Amino acid sequence: MDYVPQLLTIAAVMLLACVSPGPDFIAVTSNALVSRSRGIGVAVGTSAGIAIWAVLAIVGLGVLLSTVAWLYDAIRVVGAGYLIYMGIKMLLGARRPYAALEIRTTQNTTTAAPRVGLLVSATNPKAAAFFSSFFITVLPAHAPGWVMAAAVVVVTLVAFAWFSTLALMFSTARVRALYTKVRRPIDAAMGAVLVGLGLRLALVR
Repeated sequence: MDYVPQLLTIAAVMLLACVSPGPDFIAVTSNALVSRSRGIGVAVGTSAGIAIWAVLAIVGLGVLLSTVAWLYDAIRVVGAGYLIYMGIKMLLGARRPYAALEIRTTQNTTTAAPRVGLLVSATNPKAAAFFSSFFITVLPAHAPGWVMAAAVVVVTLVAFAWFSTLALMFSTARVRALYTKVRRPIDAAMGAVLVGLGLRLALVR
């Protein structure tokens, strides 16, 4: 059986899911505005988190999360807390001079940036449910193992392609020059959005 159409469908739907703004988008773009390497690092971590959820969905964690309420709630609360933490950090950072912020954030670019992206993705339990229902809908019930592995590779590559493109776009000299002029309201707005998303994740199942 030819599984190319199914894999292309997975790629298209994954791209649409990535394009929809969310915590991943804010994490990548806000870090890319500080430095390109930091933005790419967050993109790598985000893609790794998506790959983890895709693999866990294939092995059945999505079904487990839908039946074991406390496990889903535990991951949801941790994810909400991390988003709120990131939002408050951005709100506080909006009060600092740009030069001081840039020096401070570039010091830990190599190790911290991928971890930020990974935590943002890994603490989103809705991703497991999304991939579980998504793969079940698109892939045949008895698809061979290589097709499942290919599906994970496809969603990971699509996510990395999109988020790394965002990182490159938002780290250009022109965009960063504009950002330095209006950084404080942008950071404040992004921080408020992250806090709002965290509260929504904590309060709405």
